[in-house]
Formats: sequence, C-alpha cells, structure tokens
Amino acid sequence: MDLPPDLYGRPRPDRFVQRLTAFGDWYNKPGRRPPAPAPARPTPELPLVVTGHEVIAAEVVELRLGSPYGAELPAWQPGARVQLTLPSGRRRHYSLCGDPADRSTYRLAVRRIEGGGGGSVEIHDGLSAGSRLTARRPRNGFAFCGEPAVLLLAGGIGITPLLPMAREAQRRGLDWTLVHTGRDAASMPFGDELRGLDPRRVVLLTDDHNGPPGAAELIAQGPGNAAVYCCGPAPMLAAVREAVPAGRPLHFERFGAAPIPDGKPFTVRLGEAGPTAGVPADRSALDVLRELRPDLPYSCHQGFCGTCEVRVSAGTPEHRDRRLTPEERAAGALLPCVSRAAEGETLVLDL
Repeated sequence: MDLPPDLYGRPRPDRFVQRLTAFGDWYNKPGRRPPAPAPARPTPELPLVVTGHEVIAAEVVELRLGSPYGAELPAWQPGARVQLTLPSGRRRHYSLCGDPADRSTYRLAVRRIEGGGGGSVEIHDGLSAGSRLTARRPRNGFAFCGEPAVLLLAGGIGITPLLPMAREAQRRGLDWTLVHTGRDAASMPFGDELRGLDPRRVVLLTDDHNGPPGAAELIAQGPGNAAVYCCGPAPMLAAVREAVPAGRPLHFERFGAAPIPDGKPFTVRLGEAGPTAGVPADRSALDVLRELRPDLPYSCHQGFCGTCEVRVSAGTPEHRDRRLTPEERAAGALLPCVSRAAEGETLVLDL
C-alpha cells in the first residue's frame, strides 16, 4: 500500500506510520490466533460486622450487618439473598428483609433449626455485636415484578423476602395483600411492622386456632387477578402451586431442596477406589455424599449457589442446576444438590 507523506511535510514516508502499518498488517494476518482473554477475576467477598443481634420472635434472631469501614453496602432489590460465610466456614443463604434504600445495613431474620446443618445455631449462639464474617454480593432469584395487583403468601420465616416486597408495593401504590401464616403469634416476626404499613392489607393466620389454612383459603385473601408470590415450607408451596389457576402469574421461593418427582436410583463413588453409595430415587446425591463426607460444604440445596460443587472423573451426569456454564460442565463440574444420573449409572467423583 502507498504510505502517506511524512507527518511533518518532509519528502519521505513517516517512520512512525511505517511501523504502525507493519504492526497492523501482522496483527490482522489471516489465520493468526487472537490473544486469549484474561481470566475473569472472582469478585471478592464483602467484609461485614454484626451491628445488631436480637431475638424478635420465638426461635428467631434478627441480624444486622454493616461494613466494618463504614462504607456503603452493594445495592439490592426485594427478593434478594446474600450468602454468608460464617466464622466456622459454613456458608448459608438468607433473604434480605430490610429496606433496599438503606445502604448502611443488611437485615436478616434467621429461625433456629436444631438438628440441621448448624448454620442457624451458629448464628443464634455464636454471633454477637462485633462479630466478623463475609458475604457474597446480593443475588436475586425471586425478583418482585410489581404487577398492579399482588398477593404475598408467607409461611413462617418465609416472611423475610416478602416483607420488602410489601414495602415496595405500598411505596408504588399497588393493590397488594400479604398473608402470613405460622404456628402461633409468638413465632411470627414482623407483625407490628407489617400492620404499620397498612393493617387492612395484612392478614395473620395461626395454626393454633383452626389448624393450618388451605391453599384455597390463602388465595381467596387477595384479588382474583393478583400475581401470587409465595415463600414457605414445601407442603405450602406444593398446595399453592396446585391451586393457582393456569395463566395466573406465580412466583415462589423454597426454603430448601425441591422434591424429586422423577428421580432414578444411581451410584456415587469417591475416587476410583473409594467408598461407593447408592443414591435413592427420592434423595439427592448431596445428602448421600454428606453421609460419607460430613465436611462437604453446601448452602442453597437448589443448584444456584455453587457451594457444593464437585468434580466428575467418570460417568455421565444429568445436570439440573442453574449455575454451571456448558464449559464448566464439560470440564467435569457437578452440583450434587440437584443434579443426578441415569438409572444404574455410577458417577466417580474427585473428593
């Protein structure tokens, strides 16, 4: 190609332009492999300090967390969760139940579960004002869409993601109703706070009067066209999902693992020569693996946090998670909290 004259008007090609052109010809040469992109850096966890630790209902602790440096916390929207890494190293997900406009504090409410994985007991007994821990930035798999009419159904501690939704619906002037069910009034947090929003729109139902309410009774509390948001125990979710008419918007979040309606039995083995265990059709591989390795970390039980990730060295898995990329799956990653294998298959895991 003809080079432009010297940039300073001298009667010869400009040397800088010559070098630049040569570099461009080399860089754009057909068949040249482009430079590999730099690997993504993991987002660092947030350092947090406990600024409040208070019992607010029977077996329920309210936890308030702030930055130890006084910095603003990352923004979030109603329905969001944070994954906490507790001082013991346990990782657990909890819904944010404070005010998204308050960037100084994350507020959580945690019910004590004896005989569980130990996270709730550690929060109740092992944390106090001044305790340090870390968290991943908020993520939202239960987003509030702000339909004109909404019915919020909470079972027990399932009130935590729905409280900010009620506050947001009130702020927007939506037609909203919130129904909170529980064993008794003493076990149900935030009653006064909810009634303070609008007592006409809040319904509190307790089992100690007429027993647990049925799904039809719950749904009848709101407008017939309302979008339904539900968070609570598995039986409540199953009943509500069955009762909501087809075509009506339904959003829900589980406390833990979803039922396994179509599971087939398969086998897991720890290494080529390690112990082997059968995974029944109605149990997760994570549950079985934790019997072999009680220290195996876990958190959400729902296939989106990635805490329980293991590596498959042999066998063909059936991936059912919502987190791993095709490349990660091809490299052998597996989330045993939800993923399975075909009947009779053996998955060999590097643990």
